[in-house]
Amino acid sequence: MKKLAEEKKKINGGDVLIKALLEENVKYLFGIPGGQFLNMYDAIYRWGEDAGIKTILFRHEQAAAHAADAYARVTNEPAVCFGTVGPGALHLVPGIGTAWSDNIPVIAIIPQINSKFEDSYTLQGNLDQITMFKPITKYQRTIRDLDKIPTAVQKCFREAKGGRPQPILLEIYEDAFLEEVEEDEITLLPPTQYRFTHMPAIPSEAVKNVLELLMKAEKPVIISGGGVARSNGWEELRKFAELLKIPVMTTTMGIGTISNDSPCFIGSTISVSSALNAAQNSDVILALGCKFSYGMGHGDEPFWSNSQKLIQVDIDPSIIGRAKPVEMGIVVDCKQFLIQILDEANKVARVEEREWLRSLTAMRQKNIKSMMRKASKDKIPIIPQRLIKEIFEFMDEDAIFVVDGGDIACYALEQINMHKPRHPLSTVQAFGMGHLGTAVPYCIGAKLAKPKKQVIAIAGDGSFMINVQDLETAVRLGLDNMIIIVANNNAWGMIKSGQKLFMEKRYIDVNLPEFDYGKCAEGFGCYGEAVDDPNEIRNALERAKNSGKPAVIDVKIKFDIPDATKLMGSMGIL
Repeated sequence: MKKLAEEKKKINGGDVLIKALLEENVKYLFGIPGGQFLNMYDAIYRWGEDAGIKTILFRHEQAAAHAADAYARVTNEPAVCFGTVGPGALHLVPGIGTAWSDNIPVIAIIPQINSKFEDSYTLQGNLDQITMFKPITKYQRTIRDLDKIPTAVQKCFREAKGGRPQPILLEIYEDAFLEEVEEDEITLLPPTQYRFTHMPAIPSEAVKNVLELLMKAEKPVIISGGGVARSNGWEELRKFAELLKIPVMTTTMGIGTISNDSPCFIGSTISVSSALNAAQNSDVILALGCKFSYGMGHGDEPFWSNSQKLIQVDIDPSIIGRAKPVEMGIVVDCKQFLIQILDEANKVARVEEREWLRSLTAMRQKNIKSMMRKASKDKIPIIPQRLIKEIFEFMDEDAIFVVDGGDIACYALEQINMHKPRHPLSTVQAFGMGHLGTAVPYCIGAKLAKPKKQVIAIAGDGSFMINVQDLETAVRLGLDNMIIIVANNNAWGMIKSGQKLFMEKRYIDVNLPEFDYGKCAEGFGCYGEAVDDPNEIRNALERAKNSGKPAVIDVKIKFDIPDATKLMGSMGIL
């Protein structure tokens, strides 16, 4: 009996963590190694990779967190990043804060020093990591013992997927990683046994009341926000809107939740005339998973009207009525709501074509024609609108589009729904925080999530350099058909715009030197080139696509101020 007991397999905390993550179908861990993670890494080396999990080594933890963020946005599943105790955890903060602002379920795993070194000023010690992450995470958990790892991982994923998705922090003391137990002492439950599988429905009376308000409205409008994207509710949204002939605008986080080839689509955000007209003149608004952030004018006049009746649907009760008074506030998953109201709407007679919808779609088409005339100009230096037009016309219809930057992001959003249809979960932008430096890591995360899809990013020359070091990561991973276009106007464009608009052109710390970002990328092993002729943009994109490498194209553009920047300036948020 003694000999049999000695033969039982021993596992440590690193083994248990990897087993728990595999139960959640985690394929990638984005981060940088640290001493406390040795047992975790060893578990992956010994058996984890064969079981289907691997680490993705980055050159900065911030970029690792951004990559996990993009992976989660594209897959609609939680993604995992990590950084070592102290400085590694500190470096994760910008990426986790960005995911928090946009309601993205990223799980950050960080170690803590061994308990025997607590309060001893040991290397990387004495940092209250839980308090540091508390404002930018939905839930924080610290464990010191190996046997707590399975339930801690389960709790983290339950919180990440339940209710309003946001980042989660799991801190594991080195003690737990070093501890050993017999393998049969650890129980790992499948996810279906410890979290919800069905969303709660709302009372049918509430659904009927919403439908009645919309049917009686003369000028109803639907806003499709990030809540529709996160709940996978886009198919129900399209059917419902087209059944009732209600115009739909999206927020930036909702781009793709209704295709721009739908007869009900009128624009994304209030920065386009058709969507702004609907915002100002609608009488009943159905807001689905929409926070009324700065991109929607905060729900205030003059962009909206205080006399409008607002029906607000959100999974998070704290969002209801936060920006505007509501006629009805409904706490429910957006997809579940749309399933129910679509079922109820199918019982009523079909709605005749609305003049309201016709006028808005006509306004949108007029706006597209005007933009295309402007964006077709052959001027040198290249105007930003021409660059954006060339990118969208070149892009695959199902490509993932990454937006990184200030003014160039505004130009991109102007045209994002003027070309090929945008698919759900295919537009990735750090919109809420406006964080710069996401192009490289977002592309990596998106490409790992959808390796067969084309991934294209537009970045300002300032923002591109913030995480440029992880071009090496993209090369090492062998990522192809991944193209980053640097809109190079030799400036921190949005701040220079602010100094031009409001500081009488007293420019300070906004002009950047001449630099060839294509050659910089070549130094990392990428394909790179520079373009200054608008008629060569398409050829450069084709060469980048066919290079078989991650690619960077430096496009020299004119410094100019987009209308959206002027609008934000007038709102006092520049």
